[in-house]
Amino acid sequence: MSDTHDTPPPEWRNFYGRRHGKTLKDAQKRYLEDDLAALSPGPVTWAENPDRRPLDLAGRFGPKPLWLEVGFGGGEHMIHQATLHPEVAILGAEPFINGVAMLLGKIREAGLDNIAIHAGDVRDLMDVLPTGSVAKAFLLYPDPWPKKKHHRRRFVTPEHLGPLARVLAPGAEFRVATDIPDYVRQALEEVPKAGFAWRAEGPADWRRPWDDWIATRYEQKALREGRVPHYLTFRRL
Repeated sequence: MSDTHDTPPPEWRNFYGRRHGKTLKDAQKRYLEDDLAALSPGPVTWAENPDRRPLDLAGRFGPKPLWLEVGFGGGEHMIHQATLHPEVAILGAEPFINGVAMLLGKIREAGLDNIAIHAGDVRDLMDVLPTGSVAKAFLLYPDPWPKKKHHRRRFVTPEHLGPLARVLAPGAEFRVATDIPDYVRQALEEVPKAGFAWRAEGPADWRRPWDDWIATRYEQKALREGRVPHYLTFRRL
């Protein structure tokens, strides 16, 4: 198996969702200008890496295991995990620039050096991650795309799960948290088809968060609005 997939040119890859929100604060603009480039995992975009050469993450982080967070929002969970696990390198992908700026501020405050950030589409990142290089992945409160006609935009579709399965090492853990019952349904249908096993043995395994969990702002909002979180754990076969 090659280290990267044959992928379509960027003009054929549609992106759905927001890239910009409210006007950034001056401090956030400085974080983006001063810190983002240094935290890049390497050449990811088509302009930087048209041949889709695999990233040299071992050269950046050494022998540390690599974890991947898909769509890190404001970065609370990434900061939490990077602080708990300094022996691990955590790579996050997030196209929403306001969330990227928030994470950069948190990294400065925490003084962490085991995080890398791709401020863009995770599909571009997965194109250039070496096969089997990721030891754990997180998909936490992804965009639910509630309309049925938009379900194909969800992450738990073959377009995303195939590349994710390629970059995850055998036995790697894939965590999914969502408060949307239909997202749970689709995840349980589609993720196993991509080469994963659901690890639940009883109801507590999807009702109770992981031992090292921190409630994100999205989970707190869901709880305030009466929605029930679900925590799904899969293993790469």
